[in-house]
This record gives sequence, C-alpha cells and structure tokens, in this order.
Amino acid sequence: MINLKSLVVPIMTMSIIVLVSNILVQFLLGNWLTWGALTYPFAFLVTDITNRFYGLSAARKVVLFGFIIGIFCSLVGTQLQGEFGPLVTFRIAVGSATAFIISHLLDISIFNYLRQERWWKAPLISSIVGSSLDTLIFFFVAFSGFFIFLEPSNDVSWAVEKVPILGMFGISPLWVSLAFADFLVKLSLITISLIPFRFLIVLLQKKENI
Repeated sequence: MINLKSLVVPIMTMSIIVLVSNILVQFLLGNWLTWGALTYPFAFLVTDITNRFYGLSAARKVVLFGFIIGIFCSLVGTQLQGEFGPLVTFRIAVGSATAFIISHLLDISIFNYLRQERWWKAPLISSIVGSSLDTLIFFFVAFSGFFIFLEPSNDVSWAVEKVPILGMFGISPLWVSLAFADFLVKLSLITISLIPFRFLIVLLQKKENI
C-alpha cells in the first residue's frame, strides 16, 4: 500500500499546475490561445508518471488530492482581485474542476488498460483521449453562453462573439476557436512530454533498484 507521504511531490505538482493554469487561461496568447494552454497539459504527465511508477490506486489518490487542493486554491483565487477582476472566475473554477476530475480519471483507466503495451502507447493514447474531454468540458462550462447562470456577473461576451473558426472557416463563438487551438497545443505538448516521461520513469526505476 502506497504511503501518502511518498505522493507529496506529485500531489503538490498537480495542484500548482491546476492553480497556475486557472489563472493563465484568462490571458490570451495571440488570437486563439491562452497562456494556460502551455501549462495544463503537464498535469497529464504527472498523472501518467504516478500511474506507471506507483500504480492505479496511487494515481487516483494524486488526482483526488490534486482535485481537492486545486478547488481550494481556485476558490481562494476567486476572492483575490487582479487588474481585470478576480484572479480566477467562478466559472473557470467550476469548469476546471469538472473537466479535471472526469478527464484524469478517464486517463488513468485507459493508461491502466494499456499498461502492458509498448511504453509510449499508454501515456500517449490516454493523454490524448483525456485531454480531448478536458478541453471540451472546460471551455464549454467556463466560456459558453449556456452556463451564464453560473456567474451572471462575469462578462463572457468576448468569448461568445461569433467569428470564423481559427479565422479560416465556418462561424462559431470565439471560445470554440480557443478550445480548438488549445487542443492542438495539448497534442503537441503531450507528444513532446513522452521524452521526460521516459526519462523520469527510467530514473525512478534506477533509484528504486538502488
């Protein structure tokens, strides 16, 4: 049975990633991205490394504790005022928490199912599926007009403005383009994160054998 003390690093790492991403997702990077797109995908790396090295149960504990701590930090962020209002809006907190717990539990299940396959299949496939669901849930809850009742005082008119998707085709709310661009970045970072995933697993296995 895994001692919670041994999971302190992944739990705290996960919590920091969630908090920082919740803040950065409010700031645009270019026309279609938010800064949060560059930090949040690494949450899946933390989950997958924990799953690979400590197992299914430990990964779920990290996600659960990261979820609880992330909610606490996000709620605190809703009470802290920045230049443009709360550091974390209530809708972003709800969207982030909902997307996080559902997508990461799915990621863990898929990873565990593919555990015996080649080393890259489990982290790659589970992270892609999990991040797809995460992106859909988060942006829909945080920025769509459908959930305006969650926080009527939060002006998301900028996010529901109708524009061509990624400025190229069709017409949809701006948040759809943000979600699409966010997912493309996640795909790139998930692929790149296979390198540190492999390195850290080999390193941890060597330390375990010492």
